[in-house]
Amino acid sequence: MGAIAPLAAFVGTTPNIGTTAAAFAAAFRIAEATGKTVGYLCLNLKSAKIHRYIGVDEPAATLDKLRPELRSYSLTPDKLRKAAYSVRSLPHLQVLFGNLLRDQAEFFTPEEAEHLLEVAAQAFSFVVLDVGAYWDNAATICSLQRANSRILVTTQALSHFSEDGRRWIGQVSPLFGVERGQYMSVIIQNPWKTGAYQMKHICKELGTEALGKMHMSELMFSQLDSGTYGEWLRTSEEGKQAMRAPAKALMQRHGMRSMTSGLGPQPWYRKLLAHRSGTSS
Repeated sequence: MGAIAPLAAFVGTTPNIGTTAAAFAAAFRIAEATGKTVGYLCLNLKSAKIHRYIGVDEPAATLDKLRPELRSYSLTPDKLRKAAYSVRSLPHLQVLFGNLLRDQAEFFTPEEAEHLLEVAAQAFSFVVLDVGAYWDNAATICSLQRANSRILVTTQALSHFSEDGRRWIGQVSPLFGVERGQYMSVIIQNPWKTGAYQMKHICKELGTEALGKMHMSELMFSQLDSGTYGEWLRTSEEGKQAMRAPAKALMQRHGMRSMTSGLGPQPWYRKLLAHRSGTSS
């Protein structure tokens, strides 16, 4: 068995606030910076959208199509990698598209979820789990229990971070053994609303650590609608900044090095090694 990859689970306080956009951008930044194979698992059992955002309207493989392997506990790392879609602009970012059979969400069992997570940790170097904002399913509960990093996505709206946030991670999450202090928060900043609440206030209210911000824009929304989110993250000056700081913090938390961070051998050192290897000492 190979190394077990870290799992980072993204969960929203509220539906339709940008949890998937933030989770995918984080996965994109980590794959881009490290050059390692990153698995993005859409575990939205009721509201899977990432296939639309990256321009795959009819996915060949989705989470629901893996149910036979999950039921029989026969999914392997190789099978999972083959079922994942390699993002056009960043092939070592591999996406398992979510459940498209919404009425099957309640039938997805904890044992199936745990099997999927176990295999994913063996299949990739890092795994991002996007569970959306719905808690009434096995994928959300098991992902948050199993994750090494838990990222709570919310906004500056009081109803989102205070009411919804306290209800879910303050009251429900502890019932499953995950206390609110075990979460880090990403704050979505929308272009049309500047909230009076700062990150430090929001994190204090939630009882979480601050991970960073995700700035939304009208241009970004148009990329999501047109299915060009991946290309935008890679080529647009605005897109290149999306989730950069939170992704860097996650990489540091899990000991992942950036190819451009200066942490590897410097050119002068490589030349010295080459010179030494060519001469006897």
